[in-house]
Parts: sequence; structure tokens; C-alpha cells
Amino acid sequence: MATETKWVLDPMHSEVQFKVKHLVISTVTGFFKTFEGEVVTESDDFADSKIDFSLDVASIDTTQEARDQHLAGPDFFDAATYPKITFKSTSLTKVDDSDYELTGDLTIKNVTKPVKLNVEFGGTATDFYGNVKAGFEITGKINRKEFGLTWEGITEAGAIVVGEDIKLIINAQFAKQA
Repeated sequence: MATETKWVLDPMHSEVQFKVKHLVISTVTGFFKTFEGEVVTESDDFADSKIDFSLDVASIDTTQEARDQHLAGPDFFDAATYPKITFKSTSLTKVDDSDYELTGDLTIKNVTKPVKLNVEFGGTATDFYGNVKAGFEITGKINRKEFGLTWEGITEAGAIVVGEDIKLIINAQFAKQA
């Protein structure tokens, strides 16, 4: 029987980023600053790992405080009622040497939907303190309306204020646990 290895997300060397179209012509980038996650694996190549991840909605940061308050408020994420966004993997399939397909259940505002994400495995390395780290870049796209993020703003000229598709870019470094 294979031995399970647990890896814990290192928030000091990780970031959770999103991008959304604004007025259809430009992109707004934001981050979630508080998050946690772990990977449990039975193999050195991470195939079929189990991944759990959550982030604090109130930690949203688009560098505009008024916009952040609007996004965390009832029009969008409603952080007071739904403080966490969670992801639980259902499969991690190796596509080639460094690429994987990650499938799992994403929950936003108590709405859970299956999502597929692309994963690039950056490899493993040992830091100055002897800790083994593994690096990944996870990317994908979701439609915000599928998760109950349905606020619509239309300008006087009829332009849509916020796009439906949200690009996700997560750079994650995990520390192997003894």
C-alpha cells in the first residue's frame, strides 16, 4: 500500500488572482490575500492527488477600497453570509511531464459546481531550511453568473460594466509535511 504524503499551502510564496473585463474594453485584476490549502498524494508525480482549498472572501483586494467593499458586499460575494470560497478536487490527471487537468467542486455563495482547471507543475526544490517545496500554476475560467454572482451594471450608453467570465490564476507553493 502506498504511503500518503501531505503538502500544506505556503501563503508566503503563493497568490490567488482573478481577472474580469470592465466595460468590455479593459481588464481589472484582483487578489484574495487570505487562503489555505493542502494536497494529499500517494505518488511523487502528484497524479490522483486530493486537493482541498479555501479562501476568505473578505480578503479581496483590487487596489480600490470602494470596489473591494462592493465586491465583498451583498451585490456580489456577500462575505458576511458566505465568508469562504472552497474547492475540493475530484481528480488530478497527468497530461504530460508537467501538465495536469484538475477537476473538482468549486463552491461560491453556497452554489457548488464542477470546474476543470489547468495545472502546470513547476517541480520540487528544497529551501534554505531543508523544507521540500512543490510549485504549481493553476489557471482556468468560470462564469460568475453560474455561482450566483449576478449583479449587472449597464452604463447610460448600454455597455456592460462587469464581464461574466472570470479568469483564475493561482500560483501555489506547497510544503511537504514530515
